[in-house]
Amino acid sequence: MSTQSNSVVSLMIAPAQVVRGSGAIEQVGDCIARLGTRPLLVGGERSLEVVKSRLKSVFRSHSLQAAKASYGNDCSEIALASLKKAVADHQADLIIGVGGGKALDTAKLLAYQCHLPIVTIPTSAATCAAWTALSNIYSEQHAFLYDVGLPRCPDLLVLDYDLVATAPQRTLVAGIGDAIAKWYEASVSSGHSDKTLLIAAVQQARVLRDILFQKSEAALQNPLGAEWQEVVDASVLMAGVIGGIGGAQCRTVAAHAVHNGLTHLLESHHALHGEKVAFGILVQLRLEEMVQGNQLAATSRQQLLKFYDQIGLPKTLADLGLGNVTIAQLQQAAEIACNDTSDIHRLPFPVVPSQLMAAMVSTTAPTISARTDLSDLSMVGSAVE
Repeated sequence: MSTQSNSVVSLMIAPAQVVRGSGAIEQVGDCIARLGTRPLLVGGERSLEVVKSRLKSVFRSHSLQAAKASYGNDCSEIALASLKKAVADHQADLIIGVGGGKALDTAKLLAYQCHLPIVTIPTSAATCAAWTALSNIYSEQHAFLYDVGLPRCPDLLVLDYDLVATAPQRTLVAGIGDAIAKWYEASVSSGHSDKTLLIAAVQQARVLRDILFQKSEAALQNPLGAEWQEVVDASVLMAGVIGGIGGAQCRTVAAHAVHNGLTHLLESHHALHGEKVAFGILVQLRLEEMVQGNQLAATSRQQLLKFYDQIGLPKTLADLGLGNVTIAQLQQAAEIACNDTSDIHRLPFPVVPSQLMAAMVSTTAPTISARTDLSDLSMVGSAVE
């Protein structure tokens, strides 16, 4: 007979309010005004410039006194210290984050640290950062350091399709890669759980995967069309729901751990978050295939390779601009991805850096029929020399 746990769990599942659609920004003045009258806009220079005129009209019509501040290049501790001064100087009573994942992560964490409400306005569909109660912290050299769980999701999320459509198509492709990872990570870490919410999260991740398989190619061919809007919703909103219901163990496993390790290589910094995560899915499946002899993982990897070809996601280190990576560099990334606190250890088997390195250089290998001995690096050397 199972025992009941008396532990109390706080769930951060969803923003308090989500407004989505074409022209959504012009429709949320009342919602913003209920949260504060002196908003500080936080984002990158480019994103702030893109939305400036649209938000200015909203602020004017609702008598809001706004200021803006650039977060710089990353969600870093130095950037946050500078932004806290901007909050104090403006006497802000509300933070509005505008931009991609790093801008929104910065704005969310800033709002939390300053005890202020937070509005998120994504300018692309590259991540689900606009939704989540989570911020990732990077170094000034753009390397992932750690994440911070926040006590609540944003107070208001504004998903304006017209705004998202101005982003390069590459950002939506990356968002598809980041979102589809939910299935491959949640199913391996929580697929056997008997907990109601984990079951729900895993099944929603499966549905999300199927939606992206079915609609992504058509969506990319017709921006602002019906399929495009559905894929944007899937990448920004539904992916966030899964992380909210399932928690950390449904958000990140090996695919995100590979991303985190790769951020420590300077040559990877031009690649988007979702592009590195998409590559990481292939690495995770390759590990399952090589270490466990898992033929389902092998079949899934071949299916993903075809899907990546269709929409333009990276399949190899070379596709990420890491074709000339050295064994020493690859080992550095693998050791970081396998550190004691890494999400890679949510896999149902232990992984060491040499195994991860072998998987990272063989993501497009033909399907194998049995377990592979990964005790040496001979296959790594031949792949990167």
